[in-house]
Parts: sequence; structure tokens; C-alpha cells
Amino acid sequence: MLQAEMQAGKIDCQDEDARLAALASTGILDSPPEPSFDAITRLTAEYFKADTVLLGFADETRFWIKSYWGEPVRERPRKGSVFEMVLAARGPVVVPDVSAHPNYAGRRMMIRRLEIASFASAPIRSGDGKILGTLTAFSCQPRRPMAAEERRMLESLAEMAASQLELRRMRRTFRENGARIRHALEPVTGIWPRKSDLRKALDKRQFVLFYQPEVELSTRRIVGLEALIRWQHPERGLIPPMDFIPLAEESGLILPIGDWGLSEACGQIQRWCREDPVNMAPRVCVNLSARQFAREGLADHVEALLRQTGVPSRLLGLEMTESSLISDNGTPLEVLIGLRRLGVSLLMDDFGTGYSSLHHLHSLPFDVLKIDRSFVTRMAGGNDQPLQIVRTIVELARVLGMDVVAEGIETLEQYALLRELGCRFGQGFLFSRPVTAETMGELLRLPGRILPEPVDSPVVAA
Repeated sequence: MLQAEMQAGKIDCQDEDARLAALASTGILDSPPEPSFDAITRLTAEYFKADTVLLGFADETRFWIKSYWGEPVRERPRKGSVFEMVLAARGPVVVPDVSAHPNYAGRRMMIRRLEIASFASAPIRSGDGKILGTLTAFSCQPRRPMAAEERRMLESLAEMAASQLELRRMRRTFRENGARIRHALEPVTGIWPRKSDLRKALDKRQFVLFYQPEVELSTRRIVGLEALIRWQHPERGLIPPMDFIPLAEESGLILPIGDWGLSEACGQIQRWCREDPVNMAPRVCVNLSARQFAREGLADHVEALLRQTGVPSRLLGLEMTESSLISDNGTPLEVLIGLRRLGVSLLMDDFGTGYSSLHHLHSLPFDVLKIDRSFVTRMAGGNDQPLQIVRTIVELARVLGMDVVAEGIETLEQYALLRELGCRFGQGFLFSRPVTAETMGELLRLPGRILPEPVDSPVVAA
């Protein structure tokens, strides 16, 4: 926490606390890079003919890059950084020749692979003037001293970034105020649940996992399970995920809820393996939210759970939607490769509803495509398009060496059509609703794990 510098008087403790509070009010460190900042770094690079431009914000120990032009950088140590020079100067810092600057005497200043010879940096301030970050243009060549108009241009670009940051803070405040109003009105209007309700549900262990079988369509043999979360509320009964997952995503509680789901699924696999060590458990697939998938260290977390429970990696599947994979950098592929190395199965959920699938699918290490229920439901409705889409997905998966699971099978007609199209696996109310772990254990004890001959389900899946 920069204690030594504070004790030496270089950084006033109260000023630093106020600065960090202003930074926290923006929520910027919890966000991905934003295109509005990219426009600013690009303009800065073009105007100053810079080799690299970095725009970022500093907490107590790190300088977090939110936009860059040129050399890609994600974060830097705060200690000894350009940010600290700007903070100490309480304004812009211009170093036309790094080799002649006392801070860098006898050593080189590097930005990853680039050796920096000169730079100019301007502060990005909060609405009340606190320095939260910097906009810095780096050059690999010494530069002449910056003219007054150039300095004004750099400060103007930094002010543009500050304006974007202030808009972000205002939006965040508006959302938080709306949440407080909703919380205050809840006894009157009946708005439910609230974030505090979700947190209480976690603390009181009110969430449960139900399991829906994935079957081999030609034999009705259970080949896998999908774990589906429910909220067993002591007064309101069983709450479906659509009634609380959106709030969990919005509030950030989807991360601890998702961690619980992964841990619970691994624990249940362990219990089923212990009960039937000969046949073992089928693969259990857990849905990952976009926020879980984007979090650093996901593969390490999954590996730790597998080691802790002793579950073979082949018995765990991870499902993610196309939207969670959309990114401008290589992070999704890196995460997927890390998970794939563990030996877990990777399933793309709701396939066909996004717009990036065909373009990226060949480069992503998925094992299974899950055809979205919206296509399956409309296959037999007289419109030939959904049927052709399903046929195309099945053929695409065959060419790429992937399995296909059709979701939402509810009628014998859909069942027959999918078999005719060569779809090997499916799940839906026609075979089984999502059931408790206890009921699923009974189904897994059926001879050959083969489900009874299905009849048309009168229930429309939610």
C-alpha cells in the first residue's frame, strides 16, 4: 500500500484515501477495456506520432491499462511508474530525453519489448480534481521539448478521457440509486429478490442443483447430465433461475454462486462415483456465465476443484454461450486451451443464436455443440428454415469432429426428426425433467442407464 512512501511524506495518506475513493466510485477497475477510450489513444498516437500510447488508472499498487495503442500492455507496477511522477507533479509530465532524467540515470525504461527514449503524460482527473489515471504517449526516439500547444492538446485528450470516466460514474451512480429505491419500495411494491436476498441464500445454503439427462437418441441411454441451479426458498418454494440469475449477473454475485455450482457438481460426481465405482458417474456439465469465463485463473480454479474432490477431469463438462466468447483479444482462446489441457469437456451452449459461431468455431477447442431449443421447437412447425438450420449444424459438427446435443426435445415428432438428421444426442422434457440429485441417482441405477420409452410431453419447457 505504498506505506514507505506515505511515511516519508511523498504521498499524503488522506489525499490517497480520497483519490482511491473517487476511483472506486467509477467502478472502472472492474470493467473491460472500452471503445470510447480506444478512440482517444488512437488520436493521441496519430497526433504525437507515438510508438505506444497507454491510458489507465492506478489503485494502491498497480496501474491498470484500459486502452492502448501500439504495444499491448495490460498492467504495470505502480511503484516508479509515470503515474507516480504525474501524481507527484500534480499535473502533466514531459520527458523529452529519458537518458538525461535523474529517475532513469543508468538504467533503461522499457514498455515490454520497446525501449523508451521520451514520453509525455497528462493526468485523467475525477470530477473533483483527483488524479485517477494518466494518458501517456511514449516514443522510442528522443524528442524536442513539447510546445505549449502540444501540451494543451495532450491535456485536452486527457480531459476527453475524464469526461468519459465521469459519464461512467454517473451511470453507475444512477444504477445504484435505482437499486436503493427498489430496495426501499420492496415492502410496498413487492419487488423481489434483492441483492441482499441472494447473499442470504448463499450464506444459508439455499441453492440446489437439479440434473437433466442427456441421452443417446438411438438407445435412450443416459450419457451425460446438465446441472441446473434452483433456489429452494424456505417461504417462496422452488425459484427458477430466470427469476434470480439476471440479478446475480447485474450485482456480481454470479461469481460466488457460480463457484458454489462448480464445487457442488464436483462433489456430487464424487458421491455418484463412490456409490457405483464400476460404472462411475456420467459426465456432468455446468454452465459458466460470461463473468466467470472472463475471470483470470479459471483453469487453475477448476483444476484445484478436481484435485480436491478426486474427480476425473473427463467427468466434468463446462458449458458456455457464444456471447461469453466475444472478445477483441486472445483471452477466450487462452482460457479454453487452459481448460482443454485439464481434460474437461467444453460445450458451446445455445449454438445458432449468435453471429460469430461459424467464423470462430474452427479455431476454438470445443467438443460439443448444443443446438438451441428454439430451433428444435420449430422444426416440425411447417417452416422449413429451422429444420435446415438443425441439419446444417449437425453436418458442421460432423465435419469438425464434434458431438451434437439437441436441447428442448418435447415431442415424439421432434425426436424422430433429429434421429433422421443424424443427431446423436439430446435432452428435454420428453425424456426427463430436471430432477434432484436423489432422483437422478435412481435413474442412474436403471439397467444400462436406459430411460423408458418416451411419450409426448404436455409440458412446454420454460
